Amino acid sequence: MRYLLCGINAKYIHSNLAIFCLKAYAEKNGPAGAIYLIREYTINHYVENILQDLYEAKADVIIFSCYIWNISFVRELAGELKKVNPELAIWVGGPEVSYDAERFLQDNPAVDLVMQGEGEQVFTELVTKWEAEYGVGASELHSDRKPVLFTSSDPGHGVAYRDNDQIINTGFAPLMDLNQVPFAYEDFRLFEHKILYYETSRGCPFRCSYCLSSVDKTVRFRSLELVCEELQKFLDAKVSQVKFVDRTFNCNKKHAMAIWNYIQEHDNGITNFHFEISSDLLDEDALVLFSKMRPGLIQLEIGVQSTNPPTIDAIHRHMDLDKLFENVDKVHQMGNIHQHMDLIAGLPFENYEQFRKSFNDLYVHMPDQLQLGFLKVLKGTCMEQEVAEYGIRYRSNPPYEVLQTKWLSYDEVIKLKGVEELVEMYYNSGQYTFTLSYVIPFFESPFDFFEEFSKEYRRKGCHKMNYNRLAKYEILREFLMGQNMDMPYLDEMLLLDMYLRENMKSRPTWADDLSVYKKEWKELYRNQGEILYPEEWQAGTYDSKKAANQSHLEIFHFNVKKLLDEDRLEPGRFLCLFDYGKRNPLNQNVQIRQIYT
Repeated sequence: MRYLLCGINAKYIHSNLAIFCLKAYAEKNGPAGAIYLIREYTINHYVENILQDLYEAKADVIIFSCYIWNISFVRELAGELKKVNPELAIWVGGPEVSYDAERFLQDNPAVDLVMQGEGEQVFTELVTKWEAEYGVGASELHSDRKPVLFTSSDPGHGVAYRDNDQIINTGFAPLMDLNQVPFAYEDFRLFEHKILYYETSRGCPFRCSYCLSSVDKTVRFRSLELVCEELQKFLDAKVSQVKFVDRTFNCNKKHAMAIWNYIQEHDNGITNFHFEISSDLLDEDALVLFSKMRPGLIQLEIGVQSTNPPTIDAIHRHMDLDKLFENVDKVHQMGNIHQHMDLIAGLPFENYEQFRKSFNDLYVHMPDQLQLGFLKVLKGTCMEQEVAEYGIRYRSNPPYEVLQTKWLSYDEVIKLKGVEELVEMYYNSGQYTFTLSYVIPFFESPFDFFEEFSKEYRRKGCHKMNYNRLAKYEILREFLMGQNMDMPYLDEMLLLDMYLRENMKSRPTWADDLSVYKKEWKELYRNQGEILYPEEWQAGTYDSKKAANQSHLEIFHFNVKKLLDEDRLEPGRFLCLFDYGKRNPLNQNVQIRQIYT
């Protein structure tokens, strides 16, 4: 029999760890006659195309991995597939269906069965029973295929299914020994240009009321011996990024340090590892190890969510904010690790002004990315049970995002949406770093800058349009020029950011005309290679034409080196070369060489 495991991901670069884990476990522990297929799509695919592809696979069972971002696709596909193939069995699993399985089955008659909780063992048992009932060598073939179920004498756990007009629910699957789950990836060539996901633990010691991980109150770890063997597979394959899905990776110091030490000692110079951590749990041992790491070897995601004490208490979050920010600053000063910090708008007891403070509290620590998210009331969470108490109103359909609370109106949510858009575009992109550092001190706070910018941006209808990179610089400049503030270096800061990322083909109209220097700079490349490219000159590999083609020259009226190294603005006149052959692995900025003029 043919079992097709289907993942519909949010983006092309994502992969679905769940379906690969189910396949790997079933292949190792399930019946020999079963055939397992994998299909991955994205929410940007047309439903019609996915439908045709799934139908043409001629599977006997299709299993969907369900999340808030793809559940509408799953509902539609299940219904349409049953129309064209009534004998097809459709099973589903994942967080979006596990916590409301009976209602999901009632509302979606095309779905035959829901797997609840950890699915590897449950899926393999289902396949084993299905093969015995319908597979090659089965005693009898059934014309009216119904999902093979756990029998009354062996009910097991982990499934909800429809038996005629009755829905039977056997509860959640028992927690697994993670060492029994095989390594999910067989052929790394299938994941070129994609993020690979990996887990070394399940469960979380924290009880954050908005998070599904708080439901699993037992933290379990994969053995370090097994983890190191599997990490070496990623390293040997030289994959670009491995994202750990452990909910709080460093909740166990011994486990975390062993893994960090391993990837430090076996660094292949290419692979990046992403970890979600609690920064306040870091100690001196971790910080010393971090300081030795190659720039770009690891990146850290730190969920702060709020700095408002009543809010933190209400969501059952426990953290030492002073220690958290102290460690964030120490890692930031190392200059070799990307840090991503998260906030959630719409939490209890946090109004607009208090969220403004939370935003500013995080911004001052200059994370590489500041994620401004909105509360999603997920099924099965404590927050779902508290919506009436907190006056939380949220969207009825996925992603169940907050609309308003007792403390935050929908008008204010809309304003925060505008701030979020510009934070994502202008801060998290990393393409306007020096401009923002220069102009934000002219405003009352970082939040006020983004708030005022958003008002103008939306007033002009810019949020309804798509703009190229040069246009985004123009929009930012036009807003700042309208503030009637004395910003003498504004245009040059914009140019600095612009050329740090890309040798723009089109030069902005407000920039100085460099054609007057064309002859002079041509001679500079030809005769002053030891100044422009000292390393290549000394090695005897300098080529003036190649150097001119892969670089850009720009005149600044401040000391760019002081700005980059010391964050200090010192007037002067300097010629700078942007070398597009060399980039910072953390932020992708090109290397700059400053030439005094």
